[in-house]
Amino acid sequence: QVQVVESGGGLVQAGGSLTLSCSASGIVMINAMGWYRQAPGKKRELVAVKISGGETYYEDFAKGRFTISKDNAKNTVYLQMTSLQPEDTAVYYCNIDMYPRPSNFYRDYGAGDYWGRGTQVTVSS
Repeated sequence: QVQVVESGGGLVQAGGSLTLSCSASGIVMINAMGWYRQAPGKKRELVAVKISGGETYYEDFAKGRFTISKDNAKNTVYLQMTSLQPEDTAVYYCNIDMYPRPSNFYRDYGAGDYWGRGTQVTVSS
C-alpha cells in the first residue's frame, strides 16, 4: 500500500522558518520527490523537485529561500523554508514520481503519480 505523508506545517510569523518532511512507503522505485503548493483560489504550483542523479529544480519564488533535500535511505524529502512571507501561505503537497524524467517535465506542470494529503503552512504578517 502506497503512503505519502507530509508533516511540519504550521503557523509562523513573516520572516520565520519552517521545515516540512515527507515520507513515502510502498513505492517500488522513486526517481523524483518534490513539493507543490496550493494557495486559496489558486492553482497548485511546483515549489521544488529533487531528481535521482542529483538534479534539483526550484521555482523562482523558492530560490534562495527554500532548500529541498532528500534522505534516500528513509525515502524522505524535506523542504526547509526561510524568510517566509504571507504569500507563502498555502497547503504544501509532497509528490513522488516513479519514472525518470527531466526537471522541465515538472516545471511545465507535470507531476508524479503519488500525492500526499498536504500540510498547511500559514504565514502571518
